[in-house]
Amino acid sequence: MDILIVEDEAEIAQLIQLYLEKEGFSCRACRDGLTAIQIFQEQQPDLIILDLMIPGLDGLEVCARIRQKPDSKDPYILMLTARGEEIDRIIGLSTGADDYMVKPFSPRELVARVRALLRRTLRQGGQNRVYQTPHFSVDVDQRVANRHLEDGITEQLELTTLEFDLLTTFMSYPGRVWNRAQLIERLWGSDFFGDERVVDTHVARLRKKIEPDPTSPVFLKTVIGVGYKFEDATGG
Repeated sequence: MDILIVEDEAEIAQLIQLYLEKEGFSCRACRDGLTAIQIFQEQQPDLIILDLMIPGLDGLEVCARIRQKPDSKDPYILMLTARGEEIDRIIGLSTGADDYMVKPFSPRELVARVRALLRRTLRQGGQNRVYQTPHFSVDVDQRVANRHLEDGITEQLELTTLEFDLLTTFMSYPGRVWNRAQLIERLWGSDFFGDERVVDTHVARLRKKIEPDPTSPVFLKTVIGVGYKFEDATGG
């Protein structure tokens, strides 16, 4: 697995690289946003550790640009920030980051977070299933999600890796109510250390791509006090 570390503080970058390479990962580091975009285009890493405050393009802009490249590899993105305000975390996740850590952090915890993210890729191996409802279909093996419109028109959904896995989880058990902890266990793994509200952010992003009106969802519904469920009736 190839990892790109984007961190302008040399000591932190070296520490991260040291711990990850001890675990057998192949790492490359850079210190600014423009270089990060160039390396991403050339090498297509599996995961990017991305500091929020870097020279040139900041972490949010780098994240957004990577997620806007549908023809490129869709890496996992772990965002680092020295800020502790909730708004920064929400903004980072809304641009497409899969997880975040606030500095200072434990290098061992960072390695655990990296493993949890990459394990989601491994969990997909060996599956060859297609889930279909009246308005959607997901091919797990081909990693393709489609929306079925009126008059037989099919539209492919442009989803991030996490959004695809989230939709697949909901469609594999239509009608089931999932709480945040269950979704985190399924998508991030049992060693997830972050805030459970990360689920809410990704659900909101998925709704923007599958719902006619994300503010009044008809497919991905909130069950107040419990969690979320996916329903797709013929008349929905």
